[in-house]
Amino acid sequence: MERTDPRYRHFVQILREELVPAMGCTEPIAIAYGAARAREILGKLPERMLVEASGNIIKNVKSVVVPNTGGLKGIEAAAAAGAVAGEAEKILEVISAVTEEQKAAIRDYLTSHEIVVRPAPGDVVFDIILTLWAGGDRVRLRIADYHTNIVLIEKNGETLLKCGAVVASGSEGVTLTDRSCLSVEAIVDFADTVDVEDVREMVERQLDYNCAIAREGMENDWGANIGRVLREYYGEDVKVRARYMAAAGSDARMSGCEKPVIIVSGSGNQGLTASVPVAVYAGELGVSHEKLLRAVTLSDLLTIHMKTGIGRLSAYCGAVSAGCAAGGAIAYLHGGGCREVSHTVVNALATISGMICDGAKPSCAAKIAAAVDAGVLGFHMFRSGQQFRGGEGIVTRGVEETIANIGRLGRLGMRETDREIIRIMTGE
Repeated sequence: MERTDPRYRHFVQILREELVPAMGCTEPIAIAYGAARAREILGKLPERMLVEASGNIIKNVKSVVVPNTGGLKGIEAAAAAGAVAGEAEKILEVISAVTEEQKAAIRDYLTSHEIVVRPAPGDVVFDIILTLWAGGDRVRLRIADYHTNIVLIEKNGETLLKCGAVVASGSEGVTLTDRSCLSVEAIVDFADTVDVEDVREMVERQLDYNCAIAREGMENDWGANIGRVLREYYGEDVKVRARYMAAAGSDARMSGCEKPVIIVSGSGNQGLTASVPVAVYAGELGVSHEKLLRAVTLSDLLTIHMKTGIGRLSAYCGAVSAGCAAGGAIAYLHGGGCREVSHTVVNALATISGMICDGAKPSCAAKIAAAVDAGVLGFHMFRSGQQFRGGEGIVTRGVEETIANIGRLGRLGMRETDREIIRIMTGE
């Protein structure tokens, strides 16, 4: 792909928008970000707060530890952390610099101030509406569709902002780049031909951050310790290492580790899954650093492509897309081109599509391990001359058609599944 090709510029911009740092699970962090921004506009600590959240936000915040809070969980904890100690200019690292005194202040705020949580009105899948009061002042702020997308700010009835998008850089009113230019063939072409300097800083930061939290997960006691269990009982083969290192990053992240990750498609778990297994295989194969950067670029864009049709949040586990993408990148590290990557992705999707998302929590690490395993299996199937064929289940002839089917399944077919998961989790 030539640099003059409009898609080239779009692909680099998509990566720039997606590969951003976040500390903690991105849904509670989005609440903390919104609370910090609303408090900034209010100009004082709120006396009370109302948080209205869509079902998928409630699902993803319920069971995950909010970092830098001393182990607190839930929407109230995220909102309090943002209002008391958040630095809105840090976006998804909004509570990365909380002091011990501020941790105590967050706990005190939760016991002495009212924070009401309600389901958001309407049927927007990703929706957070925060209302803060102090004295006679009131601020209302809404985040919709993705984690940094502030679409409405009101103060004392006056509309300060009403727009469609806020990108991760925090530039209000700038929409995300159209993802319709993505295809497996174009992504492989881009990975082959991109000037590595155009992606180096972003991808190297992703590898540095995500491998660091993976090592933390292996070295210390986090969550259900899925990474350490895999190593103990399955050994050190590269196929196992790829699984346990990615899982270990999630072990730490889901249980409140204060190390940041680089996210993909709005998810730290997807960012880990798309990058860490690829780094493990690159080390095993002894490929050049440039080849590793190209492979991770491929994995990131494949993840984004597969997730675009599904949406940011759904009943479809996002680790599936990233695990299948990692399998495609592993095929690429072995010298594969578009054909090998495409068949690997289809084989992997046929194996594991349908794994549910029941919120952010320690079991996400186990789901990541299963997704990476499916990606690796998909590659080895094709290597052995085996494949799932069009007409078998949801597999259709052609990788793009199969990806479209997965998007339809996750976005439309699993809507009622999503509602039932939320009902189960909330005890309805």
